[in-house]
Amino acid sequence: MSRLRDRFGSEVDRLLHDFSSSLELDLEIADEDLEASLAHAAMLAETGIITSEDGEALARGLQQIREELAEGAWQPGPEHEDIHMAVEARLVELVGDAGRRLHTARSRNDQVATDVRLWLKRRLAEIEESLIELIGVLLDRVSSNGRTLIPGYTHLQRAQPILLGHHLLAHAWALSRDLERFAGAVRRTDRSPLGACALAGTPHPVDRTSTAERLGFDGVVENAMDAVAARDHLQEAAACCAICMARLSQMAEELVLWSSAEFRMVRMGEGFATSSSIMPQKANPDGAELVRGKAGGVFADLQTLLILTKGLPLAYNRDLQEDRPPLYHAIFQTLGSVRLMAAMWRALEVDADRFENELSGDLSLATELADHLVEQGVPFRDAHEVVARLVHWCEERGGNLAVADGGAARQFHPLLPDDLGPWLDPRAAVERRTTRGGTAWTEVERQVALLRKVV
Repeated sequence: MSRLRDRFGSEVDRLLHDFSSSLELDLEIADEDLEASLAHAAMLAETGIITSEDGEALARGLQQIREELAEGAWQPGPEHEDIHMAVEARLVELVGDAGRRLHTARSRNDQVATDVRLWLKRRLAEIEESLIELIGVLLDRVSSNGRTLIPGYTHLQRAQPILLGHHLLAHAWALSRDLERFAGAVRRTDRSPLGACALAGTPHPVDRTSTAERLGFDGVVENAMDAVAARDHLQEAAACCAICMARLSQMAEELVLWSSAEFRMVRMGEGFATSSSIMPQKANPDGAELVRGKAGGVFADLQTLLILTKGLPLAYNRDLQEDRPPLYHAIFQTLGSVRLMAAMWRALEVDADRFENELSGDLSLATELADHLVEQGVPFRDAHEVVARLVHWCEERGGNLAVADGGAARQFHPLLPDDLGPWLDPRAAVERRTTRGGTAWTEVERQVALLRKVV
């Protein structure tokens, strides 16, 4: 009979045992569980709650289990409902009665809370490292391809000419905020629940600060009930993942569009495209499409974690066992997506000449003419109306703004010049936008220097 069934006098029904087992989930945090047990055992011996001999035996046994797990020499069996009971059973096999003393002054409630916080801290740090890499790749792209002239869009309609570097920096700055969000999530995760026991603390003279320091936590969760019930740090981590995935999905969509024959702006690296089973010419941007697709699952993970705790009474409820599938999924999908996006951008080929000629005289330069009129003293709303009529006139003649060059524009306003050339040059238009955050190359370089300090 299970050591936890004495209160009932019979074994749990097999259906409930199988249904409630968390062993598969627990294997992901097995190393953290053993690490926390080692810290707890050391504290028990240090405070005199157990003898130093028992403390040494526990340390030896736990280290052996850690090695056995790593080497595959021992695996928890289906007779154990979770990693905690499996480790305890194996520990008793290895060190005898000392193994039965390990659980003094702790509960599985504070055990799993501690294990997950340890695990989450490490995974969030990996995401942070990957985000730094992605931002660095984008900044490298700005340095190598940043002067490439492209159309800037609103509503997916051409708006104004910009530099590719300006566009990439918009993504890089947004990713830097993701980095800040993840760093904040780490700070709020970095508190130890160990020693809170089931919900009320313990009469034994535990030293929670000692175990927190041994485990590398920045402090402890002060309230024992909060320590075992809190899941807001998981929700915050999933929210950070969801926000980050929304950005990555946006970037992925642009790569899909830009690599199409209609845009012809970029070519995906061959290692990040696939062909078709029927159409030999295809180079499908599958990597980008998968990032875009996986974002939806991460959004659902956040929703699952929020719903899971809605209306739950304090403190621990078995419902909370279901927090890890969405957490694991959100973390691993985000981590994989960030890494893949960095690799795709690194391997990308940019057509630097794609829009060099096409944007000359383009209707997206209409704002240049309106701004010119404003500089001559025309109210902006009047200037806007004048140039709007000029654009309509050019479209009726099947051309761009160059149709109005050579004096035709003056019929719409006497302050429009005969020679529109300086205002129909997209590079000149780009370099006029020198205000802070503008698309001029000097501003692009300034922003790159700022971001280099972040990463």
